[in-house]
Amino acid sequence: DTLVESVGTDNRSRYSIKNICNEGSFVSEGVLEKILERLSQKKNLILQGPPGTGKTWLAKRLAYALIGQETTDRVRAVQFHPNLSYEDFVRGWRPSEGGTLTLTDGPFMEMVEAAKRNKGDKFVLIIEEINRGNPAQIFGEVLTLIERDKRSPEYSLELSYRREKNERVYIPDNLYVIGTMNVADRSLAQMDLALRRRFAFIDLKPELGDAWREFLIRNFGFQKLIVDKIQKRIVDLNDQIAKDPRLGTQFCVGHSFVTPSLEMEIEDAQEWFKQVVETEIGPLLCHYWFDDLDKAQNAKEALLKDLLAIFMP
Repeated sequence: DTLVESVGTDNRSRYSIKNICNEGSFVSEGVLEKILERLSQKKNLILQGPPGTGKTWLAKRLAYALIGQETTDRVRAVQFHPNLSYEDFVRGWRPSEGGTLTLTDGPFMEMVEAAKRNKGDKFVLIIEEINRGNPAQIFGEVLTLIERDKRSPEYSLELSYRREKNERVYIPDNLYVIGTMNVADRSLAQMDLALRRRFAFIDLKPELGDAWREFLIRNFGFQKLIVDKIQKRIVDLNDQIAKDPRLGTQFCVGHSFVTPSLEMEIEDAQEWFKQVVETEIGPLLCHYWFDDLDKAQNAKEALLKDLLAIFMP
């Protein structure tokens, strides 16, 4: 039960790209339209980018925009991890109350069946950290079926675990898959070519432009000077990271690190930024430059240098 969760809240009002922008997306409306168009065309899409670029946040809202409303009924989220298997995700034998094994559908097949029963509706399965597990092993034979051109009974296949003899399964064309992928963690599984061919890949990057600045000023009352200084220091840090031959742009610090949640109340912008640097960005830099901690410390100090002067009139 912990593998699958519904995301969002029920709200039957119309949901569109404008809602995504209003809720704090710093990706332009035009770019969001293109991403949604690719999802509609390809059926399977992966949002990839450095830490803190809002991949999970955006995945959920793209699902709502595709469906046209904010709903828990047709959007489900799964997180891949090293111990996840085909039997967990697609179908496998599970212990039952009577001490016997029962053939049980995983979240993928549950979504397939839900989409087949409601062909007039769109369904979205969100896979967080899709490369944290072994995608080829977890998908198994359904990797063939998720391809857009094979979404019909004509291409149905037998699953590894069948409910009845000659049972064949296909994936309906009203089921969409959105994955998220951290491109900075080299310890994660590489995406094989077969999997890559079935997904459209969208690169997300740190968004510290006008939309981000206006969001902080409008929602938290930050002074323009404060926002300007935070912006410059994060941009300078990312420039240093991007130029490091051992790192690169995929290791840049995303805007989520310096974007408070809307429910937060920031009374002291100076203290808030200091705590973000001390507890989030600083440890990340130590992880990046684990073999050169002086470099990590210098980069952290550059973020905090003369901090009080930044926030004084």
